Amino acid sequence: MKHLILVIHTSVQQELADHLRTLEYISGFTFCQIEGHGVQIDGDPFLSARDKVVGYTPRARVDILLEDADVNRVLDSIRSATQGIAGRGIYWVTTVEQNGHL
Repeated sequence: MKHLILVIHTSVQQELADHLRTLEYISGFTFCQIEGHGVQIDGDPFLSARDKVVGYTPRARVDILLEDADVNRVLDSIRSATQGIAGRGIYWVTTVEQNGHL
């Protein structure tokens, strides 16, 4: 099992949620609101005027548990999405050693 973590700009959160709901091999996902802090590049097309003024970028973290074979399918699907999601975030994948219900 794998843990796919995405960090996206909040401007595409709804589009990503709608897209993920169409993928039958995703049983669920979680969004957490986060703030992106760091050196901001003036030429970054994803920074709004608001982001530049307040000094951070509103982002959402998305956590998805997936079977190993589904990770690349999900990533390829997001990359090819036509809703403006591609290029709007970063991701990483970790191995889940144990999972279950409490």
